[in-house]
Amino acid sequence: MLTERQLLILEAIIRDYTNIGQPIGSKVLQQQLPIHVSSATIRNEMLALEKMGYLKKEHSSSGRIPSLKGYRYYIDNLVEPMKLDKKVRTDIRQAFGNELLKVDDLVQTSAKLLSDLTNYTAITLKPETATLRLEGFRLVPLGRQQVMAIMVTSDGSVQSQIFTIPARLSGEELEPVIRAINDRVIGLPLSQVPAQLQALTPFLTKYLQDPGNFLDVFGNILSKAVEDQVFVDGKLNLLDFTKSNDVQQIKALYSLLEERPLLGKLTATDANQDVSVRFGDDFAKSLSDYSIVSATYGDPHAGQGIIAILGPTNMPYSKMIGILGAFQQELTARLLNYYKNFEE
Repeated sequence: MLTERQLLILEAIIRDYTNIGQPIGSKVLQQQLPIHVSSATIRNEMLALEKMGYLKKEHSSSGRIPSLKGYRYYIDNLVEPMKLDKKVRTDIRQAFGNELLKVDDLVQTSAKLLSDLTNYTAITLKPETATLRLEGFRLVPLGRQQVMAIMVTSDGSVQSQIFTIPARLSGEELEPVIRAINDRVIGLPLSQVPAQLQALTPFLTKYLQDPGNFLDVFGNILSKAVEDQVFVDGKLNLLDFTKSNDVQQIKALYSLLEERPLLGKLTATDANQDVSVRFGDDFAKSLSDYSIVSATYGDPHAGQGIIAILGPTNMPYSKMIGILGAFQQELTARLLNYYKNFEE
């Protein structure tokens, strides 16, 4: 259990190290602490914090920097979200514009705005697709036995795929197939569509020599519609904070942002917290100098997505958590507004 004085010293060191990026000494702290204490006493407390694992030395100087354990304690017990002034919140709202954006556009725009505002790498995940419904399906003849299958989902997304039909069939002859599919699956959650399509196989056999091929095409489009969509902006910002001069390691760091499974793990949130902070060292060696701050947005009706920033471990957490909270609220409001207008 840390004493009140130790808490003040740990918090001050984290704050100063965030601002200057250099080890913090006792004389600097003596001038800042809200309590009167000698430089020698501060040094003793710093040594105690170091022995407990909350601080560490970068070199032999008397200055200390926070350890990951120190950051973890600070984040879990001391940090409070910065209260953004009204102008910043207004700027965020205005940056999204007044146009009613589709979900994909809204999520992609949020990644760019968040990256621009923080100068870090921003990652946004589209709301989960468990609540998405199939709103429309049609086939459009293109000529030369080619047909485009088009699917529209309840978030306004449109997926399509071109395939070739047998020479004996025309686009018009596929109309009964389209009607049967629409009658059976329109309005259903996407998760229920595959089973309903399989139940249609005997009917489809009357019109299609190989209904399995047609269902494969439909399944491919469905897969694209339900696939988690990840948007990343400010990739190059990640390189601003690397301490490595190894070109291969830098390339590996940059390529991490193309690994979708890893991005999903990086941005996972704690169900018990509005905003989660995780250290990159838990995921990859090349991320040892980075932290990930993430939050969910949306609600059970509209689905929940994730918005996150990837930046240096010594980022100003109070400010970043405050900014992320503002984006969280704005995205949720806009997502709900979108669905409200879509259903009217």
